[in-house]
Amino acid sequence: MPYVPRENEEAFRALFAEKPVILAPMEDVSDAVFRRVCRSHGAELCVTEFVNVEGLLRGCRNARRKISLAADDRPTAIQIYGSDPARLAEAARVAEAASPSFIDINCGCWVPKIAGRGAGAAWLRDPAAMVTMAKMVVESVSLPVTVKTRIGYGPESHMPIVDLAPRLEDAGVRALTIHCRTANMGHSGAADWTWAAKAQARVSIPVIVNGDIKSADDAARALAETGCAGVMVGRRAIDHPWIFREARALLDRGEKIPEPSAMERIDLCRTHLRANVMQRGEPWGVHCTRRHLAGYLRGLPGAASLRQRLNTCESLEGCLAILDEAEAAITRGARALESAENAEGADRSSTPLRERAIAPAPFPRFSSGF
Repeated sequence: MPYVPRENEEAFRALFAEKPVILAPMEDVSDAVFRRVCRSHGAELCVTEFVNVEGLLRGCRNARRKISLAADDRPTAIQIYGSDPARLAEAARVAEAASPSFIDINCGCWVPKIAGRGAGAAWLRDPAAMVTMAKMVVESVSLPVTVKTRIGYGPESHMPIVDLAPRLEDAGVRALTIHCRTANMGHSGAADWTWAAKAQARVSIPVIVNGDIKSADDAARALAETGCAGVMVGRRAIDHPWIFREARALLDRGEKIPEPSAMERIDLCRTHLRANVMQRGEPWGVHCTRRHLAGYLRGLPGAASLRQRLNTCESLEGCLAILDEAEAAITRGARALESAENAEGADRSSTPLRERAIAPAPFPRFSSGF
């Protein structure tokens, strides 16, 4: 197996000691600000947006931004993608200079603009070439190298991942993340975790199960059913970053913690907006946060109206004013409820008002809102 310094190897192994719940690499989502949000809500390990090797090697500003890691943005892996093994190896050396926890190779992205150019999931069309490429990348850096892929390109009945996993391990790959759908499936259909279990049974390196992890229960069930070393959360984190702390509580203590309160949801909207505007300026920072706000506010009274107003607001000040109005309205509702309960003789004085503003109760969910 290619040489990795002892300190790098030990740090890498420690990442998987407690079956981590990991933020997936998602383009235009898993940026530095969102990684901070997820980490503050329990994500133990994050992976960057995927980075195009050609852009990185040309010194493209956007590619360089993606691999820039702050001191508090760790542990984080940098994910790269491309179609040329030599260029991937060269880009891995550039990424290594940013001191990530490890380098991850994207062999799973199915979208045509990536796979159609021989990158991402296209590597699954030629497993031998994929193994050779992975070995070149492994040998080019002193950090651990991992691969994120799918169970196959499709529509095979026997998925290549079962035989591919040990070959990648032999090539020096230190961990494998498996999205349990084929490339042809994209995000459709159900993820079949049994393939991750079969792959984990064939290798000694950590296998991380990914696909259809929509709740803490899903995370716990996926780990129990597969015996995998970790679980990766993708799309669900976009609108519900609380999933990380919920999953950790269930895995560690068997505890199902409450849904985030209305006030907690509004506070996260403010935090994310401020951080994105500080990072990107206005109005772009506001625009980049919108995809998250709809999910953060889901279930609040008047959610549809809130979404519409925030989606047309271009300034941080304006968005914060809208959120302040929403908080005031919820507080008034909580006070009215408290008054009604007091009139009926109910004793709830021990529960702070902000903690009582919890969706769905006593506030109704609006299924049409988002």
